[in-house]
Amino acid sequence: MRKRNVLFLCTGNSARSQMGEGLLRRAAGDRFEIYSAGLEPKGMNPFTVQVMDEIGIDVRSQWSKSVKEYMGRIFFHYVITVCGDADESCPQALWANGGIKLHFPFDDPAALVGTDEEKLALFRRVRDEIDARLQRW
Repeated sequence: MRKRNVLFLCTGNSARSQMGEGLLRRAAGDRFEIYSAGLEPKGMNPFTVQVMDEIGIDVRSQWSKSVKEYMGRIFFHYVITVCGDADESCPQALWANGGIKLHFPFDDPAALVGTDEEKLALFRRVRDEIDARLQRW
């Protein structure tokens, strides 16, 4: 049976979508081909790498990429937006012709202005929320 393609989409592709990609790959990589992208990629946030390492998921082979890299090249069975901006601006062509768009909104940990401890706490919370939401899905 052929794997279904899943795309996690957010604005910067630096945290939430990267976490989603790593978490779903661990949970169901045998059933899905998993990708992530951003509307305006910003590069992988180092806190993303750190909090994913804490749960045994190495995302260092992932990189921040533009959704344009996939337009017209890959059909996505599922497009999962993880922020309001991506939900509103997601190109319909990504899931047209039979795909499904889902919206799982999460706070943006990369936007927090605070101490490293505060940032890590938010990154961990968002990581755990994404994991719990994917488990329910």
